[in-house]
Amino acid sequence: MTAPTPPTPPTPPAPPAPPIARYVEQVMGMPISLALRGKHTHDTSARSTWNAVIDELREVDRIFSTYRPDSFISRLGRDEIGLADCAPEVSEVLELANQAVELSDGVFSVYLPDADGELIFDPSGVVKGWAVERAARRHLDHLADTDYCLSAGGDLIARTLDPETAPWSIGIEDPLDPTRVVATVPLRTGAVATSGTAHRGTHIVGPRTGLPPYGIASVTVVGDSLAWTDIEATTAFAHGLHAVTWLRRRPGRTGLVVWSDGRTTLFDNTAPHAVPLG
Repeated sequence: MTAPTPPTPPTPPAPPAPPIARYVEQVMGMPISLALRGKHTHDTSARSTWNAVIDELREVDRIFSTYRPDSFISRLGRDEIGLADCAPEVSEVLELANQAVELSDGVFSVYLPDADGELIFDPSGVVKGWAVERAARRHLDHLADTDYCLSAGGDLIARTLDPETAPWSIGIEDPLDPTRVVATVPLRTGAVATSGTAHRGTHIVGPRTGLPPYGIASVTVVGDSLAWTDIEATTAFAHGLHAVTWLRRRPGRTGLVVWSDGRTTLFDNTAPHAVPLG
């Protein structure tokens, strides 16, 4: 006589998700938001670190804003001062911009045509990702036993310390219908940047033509550095129909291109472990 099969023990319930504290402030003309989970969420350390992040981003805006006539960047663009007269951060950003121009095949530029076709000095395509990553490294990385996700206008950098903790779930907005999410990225530690026309219209133009790229609606890049994923998303978008060809030359990146007709293309330059898009 066959012995009865013992019942399968029930699967233990998943541990509850750690509580998340959220902070939001308007800086640099965009919403800056922070999500914290772990040891420091609502305590003095969390609040003082958030204040330090915001103070740093306000200082970046004071230095780099093209909308403030007294910023170092505005004065430099008018030839009122030289690079040696600027805050040291300006040289750091311009060096990053020079690297971006070289890797972009000349598509990325800090000199863009204005409404009259005149080239104006505007390093904004470098500043946001660089500034947010810098603030995260200088302040949030020092919050012990705490995960974070710091976002600026939809581009973000995140950290997850415990491998057993669920990743951050990052939604990629459909540029043709901002009420929809076209994909999600489960991100543990890294950065996500998107360039497109959903909220700011045709603000990205080719430096040679002054015209917006054809056939493309958005580019999302996932990588380890927000400074570079932001540059890469902007550069790929400016490449238009050649976006994916250019992105496939960038090692360690994954992401998504949404075309103007609604089609999507995934790219994955990681091996062997890719960041899945769902």
